[in-house]
Amino acid sequence: MKPLHRVTLLAFLACAATASAAPPPKTSKASSAKQEEVVLAKDVSVRRIAPGVWIHVTKAAKDWGGTPANGLLVEDGDASILVDTGWTPEHSKVLLAWAKDTLHHPVRAALVTHFHIDRTGGIPTLDAQGIPVHAREDTARRAKAEGNPVPQQRLSDAQDFGPLSVFFPGAGHSPDNLVVMHPASGILYGGCFIKDARAKGLGNLEDADVAAWPGSLKREREHFPDARIIVPGHEQPGGTELLDHTEALLKKASH
Repeated sequence: MKPLHRVTLLAFLACAATASAAPPPKTSKASSAKQEEVVLAKDVSVRRIAPGVWIHVTKAAKDWGGTPANGLLVEDGDASILVDTGWTPEHSKVLLAWAKDTLHHPVRAALVTHFHIDRTGGIPTLDAQGIPVHAREDTARRAKAEGNPVPQQRLSDAQDFGPLSVFFPGAGHSPDNLVVMHPASGILYGGCFIKDARAKGLGNLEDADVAAWPGSLKREREHFPDARIIVPGHEQPGGTELLDHTEALLKKASH
């Protein structure tokens, strides 16, 4: 990939600007999500957080700040679904190989939760392997305008996607941010729409709609009332306290 220009770089790195290397909060729900990490490459790892559900963590290059970003790999019968693609085509290549050769659930489809490069950067690898990548029309439009890889398949604002349920709650971290639920396990993947427990602020607001975000968060809670484990876009998963923490940060930002 070509290096990101300065504005784009700052936007994507700031998405996790408040991340900390400290351990996750000591709650029962968070501890249930903490499993042994499997290192696939120096900048790619996975860990199982529920039967058939894995978090993947990919790290940006040093010139991008080394920022880690989360995504999911979800088993679906004898295949799997990739949620967010990692920062680069190389990250996706590692994840696809592991899903096929070690997990024995090759990726059959992918979806991305918004247009930023930490979500879309691996799309070229999926395209090259004939794996469809899905997103909302708005996400595709914004990715193209930003010069990021563009997902070719479309999602509606609320639909089932294999074992997953996707929902657009409204604008927040970005105008197009989706959240993804795995109902069988109670795992909600909030992406950058949800902040990690140690975040001191909302991070990058360049593409955010802070005024709309609280209402969007309320709609997310109403749409997925059974969420038990929350996975943010960066840093450690937790319980529903991550939703409360994000709400508190939004209230602070509005004053």
